[in-house]
Amino acid sequence: MKITFWGVRGSLPSPGTGTVRYGGNTTCISVETDDGQLIVLDAGTGIYKLSQALLGRLPVSCSLFITHTHWDHIQGLPFFIPLFIPGNRIQIYGAFDPISGKSIKDVLSGQMEYCYFPVRQDELRAEIHYMTLHEKQTVEIGQAKVTTILMNHPVLNFGYKIECGGKSVFFTGDNEPLYNIYSPGDDFHQEYGSLISSKDATLLDFIHGIDVLIADSAFTADEYPAKKGWGHGTFDSCIAMARKAGANKLYFTHHEPLRRDEDLDAIERRLREHYPAGEGMPSFTIAYEGLEILL
Repeated sequence: MKITFWGVRGSLPSPGTGTVRYGGNTTCISVETDDGQLIVLDAGTGIYKLSQALLGRLPVSCSLFITHTHWDHIQGLPFFIPLFIPGNRIQIYGAFDPISGKSIKDVLSGQMEYCYFPVRQDELRAEIHYMTLHEKQTVEIGQAKVTTILMNHPVLNFGYKIECGGKSVFFTGDNEPLYNIYSPGDDFHQEYGSLISSKDATLLDFIHGIDVLIADSAFTADEYPAKKGWGHGTFDSCIAMARKAGANKLYFTHHEPLRRDEDLDAIERRLREHYPAGEGMPSFTIAYEGLEILL
């Protein structure tokens, strides 16, 4: 498999001189399997750069998996050029909206209403199919298997595990480690703690031995107390997850939009001082646009 990062920023695009090296586009990751299948994770603004790269290999056939439908994970979709070209075939997968009950197709069509975008969803020329997913559902894409698991974010968010040819990658989407909302001594503190332990064990079992873990690390440990409940992880929580799961490699993503290149460099230096290489410690890298991983 070849994994490529096309967008690594969270919340909103961050162009400018301060984000040149790591990139300012929002989330988009492509996975190309050994049998030639193209799997795309999320449709942030980075998907536009992917679409330009795909123009040299028409017709395009790809499977797009949306972790969740917050703007920074779908805002590039109307600019995904293969959608406009006859002969292309695009499969789009994602969760339903638990509030309105809308399917993934209906949710995505909202941002392409005429008051927001000049081309409506029904006017796109490619062959487009939509599938609304549920937790622990597996989709077969050629020789690859893509399986969902529910993560913790203020909207229904799926993490996706991709397995192919004996290799595996897991992308958390946006995810905050579960924490007990009750104080010690409250009636439901112990019960809720047991629920968290069960869910944590389920996730770790799901990703145990993963080759590549791509995780939401929006905040530092010092920033997190002021951001608790926002639905994002920290660099330290991602390392803890990777170690418990026995992951081989960890890639940090969903960078906070105000974080400049030199800020990310400084964070990486601190992490390497605090987490030296050794037994049980996965290798880790702060993801940047254009980074390619070969498995």
